[in-house]
Amino acid sequence: MKQLLYFTAAWCGPCKKFRPLMENLSSQINVSFIDIDSNPGVAQTYGVRNIPTTILVKDGVEVSRFTGSKPAQQILESYHNG
Repeated sequence: MKQLLYFTAAWCGPCKKFRPLMENLSSQINVSFIDIDSNPGVAQTYGVRNIPTTILVKDGVEVSRFTGSKPAQQILESYHNG
């Protein structure tokens, strides 16, 4: 099973700009929104130091990650090819 883990925070300006795109993608692919303030242990487990960070996980194993934003098409391609 594939899943995008989207690490974010309410106070993060870039996260606020990128969130609508990720919410739109969540209707097409499996996206979990993880607030680092509410879930610091999950962020620590994945070694998230900057936000927004998006990690593609397949069968419980990290396949790829990126920090910041990307165009929707690149995210979809990475998801389907990962």
